[in-house]
Amino acid sequence: METRKYETDVLIIGGGSAGTMAAIKAKQADPTIDVLVLDKADIRRSGAIAMGMDGLNNAILPGRATPEEYVLEITEANDGIVNQKALLRQAEECYDVIKELDSWGVDFEKDETGEFVVHRVHRKGRYVLPMPYASDLKKILAKQVKKHKCRVVNRVMATRLLTNGNRVIGALGLDVFTGDFVIVKAKAVVVTAGAAGRMGLTDSGYLYGTYENPTNTGEGFAMAYHAGAELTGIECYQINPTMKDYNGPACAYVAGPYGGYTANTQGDRVTGCDYWSGDLIMRMWELSNKGEWPVYLKMDHLDEEVISKIEGILHLNERPSRDRFHAGRNQDYRKHMVELHISEPGLCSGHSASGVFVNHEAETTLEGLYAAGDMACVPHQYLLGAMTFGKIAGTNAAKYVKTVASMEPDEIQIEKERERIYAPLKNPNGVPHNQVEYKVRRTVTQYMMPPKNKDKFDIALARFQHLREEDLPMIGARDPHELGRALEVHTILDCAEMMAKASLFRKESRWGFYHYFLDYPEKDDKNWKKRVNIKKGENGEMNIFTRELEPYIIQPEVAVK
Repeated sequence: METRKYETDVLIIGGGSAGTMAAIKAKQADPTIDVLVLDKADIRRSGAIAMGMDGLNNAILPGRATPEEYVLEITEANDGIVNQKALLRQAEECYDVIKELDSWGVDFEKDETGEFVVHRVHRKGRYVLPMPYASDLKKILAKQVKKHKCRVVNRVMATRLLTNGNRVIGALGLDVFTGDFVIVKAKAVVVTAGAAGRMGLTDSGYLYGTYENPTNTGEGFAMAYHAGAELTGIECYQINPTMKDYNGPACAYVAGPYGGYTANTQGDRVTGCDYWSGDLIMRMWELSNKGEWPVYLKMDHLDEEVISKIEGILHLNERPSRDRFHAGRNQDYRKHMVELHISEPGLCSGHSASGVFVNHEAETTLEGLYAAGDMACVPHQYLLGAMTFGKIAGTNAAKYVKTVASMEPDEIQIEKERERIYAPLKNPNGVPHNQVEYKVRRTVTQYMMPPKNKDKFDIALARFQHLREEDLPMIGARDPHELGRALEVHTILDCAEMMAKASLFRKESRWGFYHYFLDYPEKDDKNWKKRVNIKKGENGEMNIFTRELEPYIIQPEVAVK
């Protein structure tokens, strides 16, 4: 195992949709700078989408919707805890991203005149732009990264950010194939490492059968936290409607525009709107507790042409194993309804509101550090928001590096992280990583899944402390792959502790089921319509505090045409 050193102007950590777009846009902003992408996997098939996606959920197209409509929609969907300037930025700039993707060959649904087709799934506006045959989206993005002459280092798992005072100056990591220790010196860093998706246990029982891409274990959240950046909304969980026993979305929001809907056993509609939100999950939880369960995705009333179109969208892009799953159970949309369930909890701004605290320029609270995608708090941003804020982050990072000089990293930081990374290799016959991970995630599921209460969280925090002191030091690893998995357990535990402490701090209920707190069952706008932020203190303790909301620029009571 060797030590490899790199130096660059802009370092991108994570090669998913936000990271590839950040790299492309940094180079477009200034072709003379050096851009380096570190990816834990391979950028051709990495990140939350891996292949493609069934559609863009928040496409604001001229003449179909207005940016102001969208800002009000998400303000309402996220119970008012938003930075409207960031929402407006996404809404105003996403159409240019769509047009560029279209020019690169991404396949969007269009009408007979060649205009983009959009559907309504949200409570008000029409924002859903289908991508029926976009299974090569990640390959297209990776090709553009190469075309723009960005450097890519695959199979490197970033573990910590390098800092000098309040400035981020690089990162450290592990090559999960060779075991090499990686040091990167950079003038600016853009973190796009995705959601924290491996938090609770899955209903299927498989550790990696999560709704989110199971390689997205929250490294971005943990790296930002340990570097001293603020995080926000960590008490606002991501919990999604999924297919029973399958790690994929229920997709009523995909089938909805074509006539599908969420139904009870008798086939009657049970939700007013299938747009993903805490209110939708609350409705599903209430039905379960009343015994009106299971619920289903109903499409058997639709005609053959429509069902074939839905199958084309759902089975070929985001989850290409979906058709084989149905075939194994002898299920056919034409004859059967699809049983639904509720996913495990996680952290993700793409579907809820938890992430690194950023402004409308993708800037964090640390100089030289930008964040985008599922780990940056721009609520309900989905895939298109990830790419739009990847664009913003990469562009701004390219400008920033022209104003600063490189700084040498601190050898003490480097050696401390080197020791932490390789500790499990000194104990090859120690406790397997998956056993400790199971204990952490079982605690999350049993004591932190809503409805929340103080007693459960007190137990969870006590168990986390025991796991940190007793179990983590006993983890062993025999090769680089197991070493990477062992480090993921550290990250999962960091994120779980943040989830528990932030949940206890917000003494109200908000976001429907996402933060349904039995000790404080009502929403309290007077005292809690504000942010709950987390930051690592100089003493190493987790500091939790409130921040007032950024002033609204579009008031909810303003009528929108």
